[in-house]
Amino acid sequence: MFIGAQVSLYPMTSDFVEVIETGLEALSPYREHLRIETDDMSTLMVGAPEALIDAIRDLFAASARRPAHVTMHVTLSRGCPGEPDDPTCRCDTLIRSQDQPLDARKAAARDAVEAASVLGVGIDVQFSLYVLGQSHHMDEIYGCIDFLKSSGTFLRSKNFCTRLRGDAGAVFETIRQAFLRFGPAEGHVTIDLTASANSPSLR
Repeated sequence: MFIGAQVSLYPMTSDFVEVIETGLEALSPYREHLRIETDDMSTLMVGAPEALIDAIRDLFAASARRPAHVTMHVTLSRGCPGEPDDPTCRCDTLIRSQDQPLDARKAAARDAVEAASVLGVGIDVQFSLYVLGQSHHMDEIYGCIDFLKSSGTFLRSKNFCTRLRGDAGAVFETIRQAFLRFGPAEGHVTIDLTASANSPSLR
């Protein structure tokens, strides 16, 4: 399986270079576990989703600790048939979830969010889950929505996406659980995500 993300950070400040560099510095502990490549458009991260989601979380949390409004766009993908298998992407959660009924997966996802680390950084996220190439994909999506509504980070539903709000630790754990526990373990699943922190619209 191939698991990865393209991540782009957008600080709303003239000091944007320093904010981006602060975010990228937060990736240092993950470079031995993930393939990380940054260019002028985005940062590619490839590897197991435990380290992958933590790295994305810490990149955004480091940037969000500054006072400026900052947003981030992320495209997450697992099981893309156009990518080669990568042994560094092994995920025990996917393996364990493969034969679990939907209700058991929802319960495990809720437990993981409840146990998430508290980072002390409040963020907002909207995201969409796409279960590709499966005839019963809406069953998985509705199951994910049920989980989101009981996750403790759910804010509201919107057209084509779901809003989350809360501490970065719990919000990104919610994203990780949505990504790993819904959709076939060997299938192609993607998430399109936009995160925001320090928005003046909320003041």
